[in-house]
Amino acid sequence: MQGRPRTLVDKIWEAHLVSAETAETPAVLYVDLHLIHEVTSPQAFAELRKRGLRVRRPERTVATMDHAIPTRRGADGRRAPAEGAAAEQVTALEHNCRDFGVPLFPVGDARQGIVHVIGPEQGLTHPGSTIVCGDSHTSTHGAFGALAFGIGTSEVAHVLATQSLLQRRPKSFAVEFAGALAPGVTAKDLILGLIAQIGTAGAAGHALEYRGSAIRALTMEERMTVCNMSIEAGARAGLVAPDDTTYEYLAGRPFAPSFADWDKAVAQWRTLPSDREAAFDRELTIDAAALQPMITWGTSPGMGIPIRGVVPDPGGDASLQKALRYMGLEPGKPLLGRKIDVVFIGSCTNSRLGDLREAARVLRGRHVAAGVKALVVPGSQQVKKQAEAEGLDRVFREAGAEWREPGCSMCLAMNDDRLLPGQYAVSTSNRNFEGRQGPGGRTFLASPTSAAAAAVTGAIADAREVLA
Repeated sequence: MQGRPRTLVDKIWEAHLVSAETAETPAVLYVDLHLIHEVTSPQAFAELRKRGLRVRRPERTVATMDHAIPTRRGADGRRAPAEGAAAEQVTALEHNCRDFGVPLFPVGDARQGIVHVIGPEQGLTHPGSTIVCGDSHTSTHGAFGALAFGIGTSEVAHVLATQSLLQRRPKSFAVEFAGALAPGVTAKDLILGLIAQIGTAGAAGHALEYRGSAIRALTMEERMTVCNMSIEAGARAGLVAPDDTTYEYLAGRPFAPSFADWDKAVAQWRTLPSDREAAFDRELTIDAAALQPMITWGTSPGMGIPIRGVVPDPGGDASLQKALRYMGLEPGKPLLGRKIDVVFIGSCTNSRLGDLREAARVLRGRHVAAGVKALVVPGSQQVKKQAEAEGLDRVFREAGAEWREPGCSMCLAMNDDRLLPGQYAVSTSNRNFEGRQGPGGRTFLASPTSAAAAAVTGAIADAREVLA
């Protein structure tokens, strides 16, 4: 058992087994970090109260507010308060964290932000750990070599009460991106290209391990973008083995190990990468140099094409036909030049400092096109502070874009940032489902670079041409 070659997921899984799975029962897996927010936690805490249970390990649970809170500012220049159901969710989280002893980064706290942004930036996300959250894009944390996945509300209650989870072991799927990305091609294009190739169920039942020279060349923020959208390929999780880039990112962060504990942790983390002879259930190699800037045309993240491509012919596929009707597009026509109404730069996929720098590179010295609304929403208070220290907020404002407070914002129609029926948006978020950004809204997913290019041209554009 100990001598066999193992994958990264094998090593993490086996180190966290409380009891092994059988044909009749899932495994019981210990959870190192449980992240919670205001939307999927109230029912879980209600279940604890109903059953007279406490939070098993409150020090391994961290809460923040991100999904439902407004990101706009009021007349006084401060963040507008949550109202209605959102206010109830925020209040409930405050009360629940106080009553159960759970650390909370609330609105107004310097550490508040999108749950999958603050975990890494605060050093809560560690290689080799198991991380869960009542949010499907928890796979983001896999960029650090963690086994991280979203869970349902009943599972949130289970983890709160037991610090463990019933799980079936995922199969392994190695995806190697060989070579180097061409200039102008980003991490978002890389993951959209993969999903377009294998489909939204292409990795169902598997944990993706991203490998190869193109992955190693990515920053930690770019790796988080890739892992974030693993779920859109149907995967249970997505991981990148930790390396020096990982350790350099984590060093000195508030909740990272320190002093002698740091050396001990890094020594252990260096044992995590998959063994050279480890066998995967599936393997795929992609030529990174062949990838182009990508954009989606339909109503799932798998409906993607190169930005200079044309809308595909749906043939007899009813789902593709339906997507075309919803999006108001014609097969065989290019997306390049199609007019848009809104640009959203933000979300747990693309709201980090590097993403904002890329958007600012396009917007600097240019102006948002007439009739286009552009929102730039930092992923956390820390990102906001750093961006403002660099003057990025001035770039956005001078270009005519709105500079918002941290939160999920227009990623999903759960707050007051949303599309109107029939509007077209270029969005840096992770899902383009019908009504995802507002009832009747129509979404094109793209990178921050492509989104910023659309903002200044008023249409879907190739950022390489805008920057030429």
